[in-house]
This record gives sequence, C-alpha cells and structure tokens, in this order.
Amino acid sequence: MSHAAEFSVGSVDVSRETFEALQAYEALVRRWTPAINLVSKTSVDDLWTRHIADSAQVFAAVSAVAARSWVDLGSGGGFPGLVVAILAKELRPDLRVTLVESDLRKATFLRQAAQALSLQVAVHSARIESLAPQGADTLSARALAPLRDLLAFAERHLRKDGTAVFPKGARFGDELEEARKSWAFDVDTKPSLSDSEAAILVIRNIHRYD
Repeated sequence: MSHAAEFSVGSVDVSRETFEALQAYEALVRRWTPAINLVSKTSVDDLWTRHIADSAQVFAAVSAVAARSWVDLGSGGGFPGLVVAILAKELRPDLRVTLVESDLRKATFLRQAAQALSLQVAVHSARIESLAPQGADTLSARALAPLRDLLAFAERHLRKDGTAVFPKGARFGDELEEARKSWAFDVDTKPSLSDSEAAILVIRNIHRYD
C-alpha cells in the first residue's frame, strides 16, 4: 500500500501513518527510558531531533542502495534500527531488518516496541563477535565503537559487496585516519543534517591489510 508523503523526517518524506508510527515509538522510548536508560537524560528533551531524525538520515544516506537485508549492530533503544524498520515498512517493504543488542533489557524493549508498532524485525540478544555471520546487504551502527572496530564487525557480518553506514561525530576524520592503518575501503562522506561537525560514513569494499 502506498501513501502520499505529507511529512519529512531527517530528509525522508513519509506519510502521516509513518509519521504517527515514529511518534508512537518516541512515546515508547520516553516511557521506558527512566527504567533502562535507552537514551541519556541530557538528550531526552530533544529526543526527536537527536535520535529519531538523526536515525532517519542514516536510512536516507543509503536509500539508493538495492538491499534486501539490513542489520543494525548495538541497537540499544532502536537507533537507527527501529527507525529504519518504521521507514522501511512504507518505503522499502521488502527490506528485512535485524537488530543486534546484547543487553537483555534493551532487547526486550526492542521486541515489545516492534510488536506494538506491527514491525517485522528480528532481534538477536547476542554479542556481535559471537553472533553467526549475518551476510547483510546493509550494516549500520550508531555510537557503538571506533571505526576501526566497526570495520571488523563489518568484515564478519556484511556481504562482500555490501554497504556499511556509520554516523560519526566531529572526530570522524581522525577515526578514518586510524582505520586506514589496518583497513582498505572506499568511503563516501555525507554531511550530517543534525550536527554541522558530524558526518555519515557510507563505506564499501572493506578489506583488511595482510
């Protein structure tokens, strides 16, 4: 079913139905955060911009990529993974979204939120290093680890021809320099819409130096 775009979230045009689903998700995060710290206390008041719109632009950064599977590592409260799943329900209905979160309480939240929002997502309560290789077409991780370590995760869980998308803060240039000491890769650096000093790194052709 298609819906006319009425709203924009992080540069992604969505229908009223999808916008309301994101609002419902925002309410769930606010309700659960005091108990399990899904987001920091300092960012709760700016939850929509800091987390939801910021996650939507991760989806937008690879919107042109032909992908059937998306794996989000260290999903935490669902950023960007659950936001991706909400957007994909309307815009990429064939996209399979998998969330990986080792914290059992947060994984429980992810499952219950997905159920409440009628999202078909898989949630793995496992450490990234021990999880069976996922063979993802697209791999994301937000505020999880230095780029050097993320590339090791990508080597394990991303298809050889897949795309990794990692939002990074003001020191993304330093992280790129450090990562290139151990890894070869192609990167497209996209400016962040939510932070003028940050960037979204779209990375392909990842190879570890011998």
